[in-house]
Amino acid sequence: QVQLVESGGGLVQAGGSLRLSCVASGSIFRLNRMGWYRQAPGKQRELVATKTSGGSTNYADSVKGRFTISRDNAKSTVYLQMNSLKPEDTAVYYCNVENVVGVGYGMDYWGKGTLVTVSS
Repeated sequence: QVQLVESGGGLVQAGGSLRLSCVASGSIFRLNRMGWYRQAPGKQRELVATKTSGGSTNYADSVKGRFTISRDNAKSTVYLQMNSLKPEDTAVYYCNVENVVGVGYGMDYWGKGTLVTVSS
C-alpha cells in the first residue's frame, strides 16, 4: 500500500497563488506518473496535471500557463504551483500516483484531497 498526504490548500483571493504538496510513503517500488486531479461541487473529477518519472508533463487546457507541476523523486513528493488563481479553480484537489510494482503493472493510489477555495 502507498499512502498519500496532501497539503497546501486553503482560501485565496483571485489572482493569488498556492502551492500544493503531496508526499507518498509506504510500499513504494517506482513512482511513474504523479499528478493532481480536482473535483468541483457538482462536477466530475478532472485532470489538472501529471508528470512521469521520465519528465513528461500533461496539463489541462484550463490551467496551462498558470499551474506548474514538479516532483522531487528523492522525497517521493509531487508539487503543484498554482498562480493567477481564478474562482473557477475552486475544488478539492486530489493527488494521484502510479506505483509500478512489476513490468507493465502499476497500481493507482489517491490522496484524500485538499480544498482550494478562490474568492472573487
